[in-house]
Amino acid sequence: MPEPISFLVKLVPWAVALFILGSIALPNMMRILREYERGVIFRLGKLLGEKGPGLILLIPFVDRMVKMDLRVVTIDVAKQEVMTRDNVPVSVDAVVYFRVIDSVSAVVKVENFLKATSLIAQTTLRSVLGQAELDELLAHRDKINHKLQEIIDRQTDPWGIKVTAVEVKDVALPDGMKRAMAKQAEAERERRAKIVNAEGEFQAAEKMVQAGQMISQEPIALQLRFLQTMREISSEHNTTTFLPVPIDLFAPFIKK
Repeated sequence: MPEPISFLVKLVPWAVALFILGSIALPNMMRILREYERGVIFRLGKLLGEKGPGLILLIPFVDRMVKMDLRVVTIDVAKQEVMTRDNVPVSVDAVVYFRVIDSVSAVVKVENFLKATSLIAQTTLRSVLGQAELDELLAHRDKINHKLQEIIDRQTDPWGIKVTAVEVKDVALPDGMKRAMAKQAEAERERRAKIVNAEGEFQAAEKMVQAGQMISQEPIALQLRFLQTMREISSEHNTTTFLPVPIDLFAPFIKK
């Protein structure tokens, strides 16, 4: 066998070995991160820092990369049984919006930032709603949402987490409380209706008193009112006509 051919035959195992090694090493050397992704690099267990987005080169079997997503994450807070400050049991659930702003802290300072944030949200929800009354929970939900967002954001800030919003989704009341609130609303509407009716009667009486005072000052006004009443009666197609007679006509006979 000629020497060039024998040399090529000897290189074949090395070429196959290099090909296999390259096919294994290249995927571990090159990583491509999207615009909303970051990679936290560890070399032999030691933190190197954050890289990305774009092409990332790693040393095979030496470097390890933890990929983090910087987009807003939404987690549902499971329904919590809460006793309000005025001793009303309610079931409340919420939703939390947050995102990672420091990927290094989210990897190094907490084991599982998703689970940790969810548990913090649950405990904070029970604590804050337990300090609020039922009317405040139903009427001032924006204030409670803002307070929840501040507390959760302050507790998760060391982990590189930014809580952007917290929204209380549903407040479930006991059936007995619903019936009591319905009766209260009905009684309130009846009270307002009676007040409006009384105010109308008061204003009507006030106007009648003013009209009486004006008529007493000008006796001719009473005669004009009498003629107007007669005109209104005559305009109706009635078979019976009532003719009012002033009591002054009978005054001489009453004195006698």
